[in-house]
Amino acid sequence: MSIPKVMSDRFKVSKLLAGRLRERQISVAAVLRHAALPAHFLEQEKIYASTSELFALWKAIGEVSGDPAIGLKLGSEPRFERYDPSEIAAVCSRSYRDALERIALCKQLTCPEEIRVQRKGDETTVEFVFLQAEKSEPDVLVDVCLAWVLFIGRRGTDSRITPLRLELMRPQQHRELLENHFGCRVRFNAERNAIVLRSSDVNRRFVTYNEELLKILGAQLDSEIEARRAALNIEEQAKHTLKRSLAGRRPSLQDVAQQLHLSARTLQRRLTETRV
Repeated sequence: MSIPKVMSDRFKVSKLLAGRLRERQISVAAVLRHAALPAHFLEQEKIYASTSELFALWKAIGEVSGDPAIGLKLGSEPRFERYDPSEIAAVCSRSYRDALERIALCKQLTCPEEIRVQRKGDETTVEFVFLQAEKSEPDVLVDVCLAWVLFIGRRGTDSRITPLRLELMRPQQHRELLENHFGCRVRFNAERNAIVLRSSDVNRRFVTYNEELLKILGAQLDSEIEARRAALNIEEQAKHTLKRSLAGRRPSLQDVAQQLHLSARTLQRRLTETRV
């Protein structure tokens, strides 16, 4: 059975974030107040945020810290024990490209975010897209994402991979800081937020490749993806099955039910239940 994209507006936030902020002398209480989030938000057993909450959280981190490099620092975490399973799986992948594709698939299936990896000749572009965003993502979150992508490649290949360029939608600011960190020119006022890498670098094998650990983590990630998929209500699944598989014609209830491996009667009953 194919697994539909998980489109509920929910991101998983690391439980280690509060501790990492405190290590850098950033007041967690001030960040949460600034983001208009509950005081206990980062103390929950499982922390989930909507797109707007995620953006507010990272915008607040940038503003409360007062450090223009905070996103670059948080996106370049050197301590392996702080990685979540998907990040560990990325580092254990066979190659940089394999790592990027693995991360992209995991994002696609677990949250309303896409990592678009596109190769065009000698260039491979990696772009983060927040599918349910109503506003532009905060600069600090862009910095975290792009710094993290580069750090994964550098760690996996055990070398200082240098991008071809960075493309940022923001107006020009902190050029020297960004160019020193990424080791390449930055193009401001661009149409997207993306890092452009040499395709030859993206094809490089990882010295950290670990097939046995990758299998263990893969099973764990598969379980998490299945749990997230099951948590979607049937109405969401039906909507996104329509968009994914039945575009261009008027589908019947039977068509949608078949895609979801349900009988038409069961689908109709469950759709009715979600509206009660």
